Parts: sequence; structure tokens; C-alpha cells
Amino acid sequence: MTFRETEVRPLAGIPIALLLFAAIAAGIWMFAVSARAQDGARVIGALVTLVIGISLTPGLFVVAPNEGKVLTLFGNYKGTTKQPGLWFTNPFMTKAAVSLRVRNFETGKLKVNDARSNPVDIAAVVVWRVTDTAEAIFEVNNYEEYVHMQSESALRALASKYPYDTHGEADISLSTHTDEVSHSLLEALIERLAKAGVEVMEARISHLAYAQEIAAAMLQRQQASAVVAARQTIVEGAVGMVQMALEHIARDGIVEFDDDRKAAMVSNLLVVLCADRSVTPVVNTGSIHH
Repeated sequence: MTFRETEVRPLAGIPIALLLFAAIAAGIWMFAVSARAQDGARVIGALVTLVIGISLTPGLFVVAPNEGKVLTLFGNYKGTTKQPGLWFTNPFMTKAAVSLRVRNFETGKLKVNDARSNPVDIAAVVVWRVTDTAEAIFEVNNYEEYVHMQSESALRALASKYPYDTHGEADISLSTHTDEVSHSLLEALIERLAKAGVEVMEARISHLAYAQEIAAAMLQRQQASAVVAARQTIVEGAVGMVQMALEHIARDGIVEFDDDRKAAMVSNLLVVLCADRSVTPVVNTGSIHH
């Protein structure tokens, strides 16, 4: 059986509260006067008034702002009251409070293997609120615990779906595609928590790092990848500059090079442009052929 929230509005509580307090006060006064006068009939009437007033008092309940009270009578769901104020209902009705406020929490740091089987430490922040009080109370055993457990489960599944880093590849990774990963986590949580009457408003990765046992090795790998990427950019730029220089010399007729001289010039320019330290110039005092 699937439960859906039904909003109800019980009787206004302030007038009934005044009547009940007046009845209890009147019962106490009548009991005192009747007992003093030793009037048995009035004593019984006073006791009946007191019993009725006291037994109806549990029917009064308060609904705070951004709160819902789920009403059940002998195990049957009767509706939810969300309107703030003092209300009165059947005193035998059970009233379960459910907060409708926006809440957030951060999962613990989980150690999970990513898509490449590298252990990573990951955590996320989840922002959520209850939208259907009936589902939150009756569909799951403890909706707060359910949100926490499902959030961690979804985070584990997400971490194992993507690699930590793609090292220049176009695929989505945990460290470089934050928005895409967060959106994927949000969609997974929305699907998992819908049955608990919970709306997930935001989900984002709050902590991400390689596990301690491989962190040093992975740092070296990242540094090596960065060096290779930088060198590749330098080489591409140097080749373009050499090509531009040769075209400019040939166009202006400054010097005519044969293939050997072109190869030597290309080699020298690449050494100058790609070197990671200042180049020491060598002045040739002889002819161009020596």
C-alpha cells in the first residue's frame, strides 16, 4: 500500500482550550463545594466534569511554522496538518511531528575505488527537505536515517563510476568535471529518495583526494603528466615559430638554404625554443660553411 499526503484542518484549538480549562476549573470548584456540603450527587457531577475535561485535553496540539503533524487513529492515517497554530482533534489521535525545514548534512569521508580501481577518499554535502509527510513516516522506517544511508550509497556508486583524473582525456572525471559529477549525484539521490517523500535540492562533492596509501605515487604521476603536457605545448609552439621563421626568410630572400642548412637551422631553433634553461650563444667567426 502506497501512502500519499492528505492535508486536513482540525478544529480551532483556542476556543476549545478555553472551554476545557473552564470545565476543569468549574469541576474543581464544584468538587470542593460539594465535598464540603457532603452532596454526593454534585460530587459525582464534578468528578464527571473533571474527567471529561482532562480526557479531552490531549486532543489539543500545536503546529509550528514549517512543521507537519501526521494524524493517525488506531493505526489508520487520517491526514496531515501543516497550518501553524493551536488545533484540536480526537484525543485518541496519534500526532507525529515532521519538520518541513530545509536541512543539510555532510557524509563521512568514504574510501571507495574509482573507475580505475584507485582508492579515493570522497565526501558530499546534501541539501534536502520533506515534501510528503505521509511517505516520510509510513514508507520508510526512519526517514532521516534513510536519507543518510542512501546518500552514502549513491556517493559510493558515483565514485566507482568515474575515474579520479583523466590525465588530459576528454572523459568525465571526479576531479575535473565538478558540475557534471554533482548533477549525476543529484539525479541519483532524487531517484533513491523519492519513495521517502524527500526532495533533494542540492548535492555537491565536498572532499575528494586519493587515499593516503597511494597519494604520494599519484602526486608524482600528476606532476609527470603536467610536465608532459607543458612540453607538448612548448614543442607545438616552437615548431610553429620555426616554420614561420623559415617562411619569412624565404619570402624576403634574406638567405637561401639548402636542405642540410634548413635542417641545421631547424635543429638550432628547436634547441633554443624548447630548452628549459637559458641558451649560451656561439658566435661563428668563420664562413657560413665552417
